[in-house]
Amino acid sequence: MILALDGSSVDGSAYTDVVNLAWHAPAWLDNTVSAWSTYGLALFAALMAVGWWRARHVDAAAAVTALAVPFVVVAAYGVDAVLKLLVREDRPCQSLRVTTLEACPAPGDWSFPSNHAAIAAAAAVALLFVSRRLGAVAAAAALAMAAARVWVGAHYPHDVLAGVVVGALAALLAMSALRRRAEALALRLTASRLRPLVAAS
Repeated sequence: MILALDGSSVDGSAYTDVVNLAWHAPAWLDNTVSAWSTYGLALFAALMAVGWWRARHVDAAAAVTALAVPFVVVAAYGVDAVLKLLVREDRPCQSLRVTTLEACPAPGDWSFPSNHAAIAAAAAVALLFVSRRLGAVAAAAALAMAAARVWVGAHYPHDVLAGVVVGALAALLAMSALRRRAEALALRLTASRLRPLVAAS
């Protein structure tokens, strides 16, 4: 079923307020937020790598959990992408007369839910299963990513909120299920040629 959500009727005024604020903000702030919006997902990849490297020095089950994080994030992205196709909400820059920091995507590049927010939230929740410290850093970064996507004009606030919920819920369900099988998977990998992925020595 295709919903064809009209996002402007949900929180279009709040979106317009944020975009106008961004337009009148200092250039250094806009440049920083724009750079984070565009390249910030790389930080989550780096945190995943650090989490895996450290987990290898804990035990094989911890390493298996860390190895699962990028796959869980990809799965969360897939769920988010399916929802985009079902809802088919136009980007706010296509529905409202606004000047945004980020170029307006072409029609058909749907807005709801936000992919960036979903990926960031999924990474944050999944990393909490690996390391509370890394997960906390990722959670703060995920909130910053969600805010940045509205600031640059790419999404309505409800888009990023939905993206966070989708990503976090998908990761929570997947990582909870994995935790029950981590020991068994660790034993299999330890006995195979993939042992270096789960053991430091």
